[in-house]
Amino acid sequence: MEQLHLHIESLIFAAEQPVKLIEIVECLEASFETTFPEDDILTALQKIQERYDSDDYSFELNLINGGYCFLTKGAYHNVVGQYLKQHTRKMLSKSALETLAIIAYKQPVTKAEIESIRGVNCDYTIQKLLDKELVSIHGRSDGPGRPLLYATSERFMDYFGLKDMTDLPKLKDFQQPENEIGDASAIVEEAIRTNSQN
Repeated sequence: MEQLHLHIESLIFAAEQPVKLIEIVECLEASFETTFPEDDILTALQKIQERYDSDDYSFELNLINGGYCFLTKGAYHNVVGQYLKQHTRKMLSKSALETLAIIAYKQPVTKAEIESIRGVNCDYTIQKLLDKELVSIHGRSDGPGRPLLYATSERFMDYFGLKDMTDLPKLKDFQQPENEIGDASAIVEEAIRTNSQN
């Protein structure tokens, strides 16, 4: 198909989440009632990627969590980051960010483990993260009472633009001067905010 790359481009543009290769194939085959070799799809994706590599565009095609999506180029992160900071703060409170960071680094983790780290009740915060689909229930622990286990969701990966969990900042990245007064949660919050802008 001569304009295959344009059909794929429109699909990726319209999707709310990164679109996996198999989803692209299934959508095209259902729309045109014909089969599409995977190589043709990959060639079209490469054509799209090369097109948006040009300095004429402020965004580019990226592979995130196994799916394709358009993301802003690094040169424009300050403007987008400012916008996201203004709106993300309304969506995720400091307590939600702290709880989300604990889940991301300790997953799968029980509510009791989260509360022992934070030192406060986390019922409301966990429910809000579940509502926003940033965390999900990941089965039950083998411990007494078999409490629920929480882990980050697919949406968490999309929300923060992570290819996989290895993209999370390492603990050694949180440089904290000796004898610093204050809590480290601000450092974790900053790292999450930085990741959400990249």
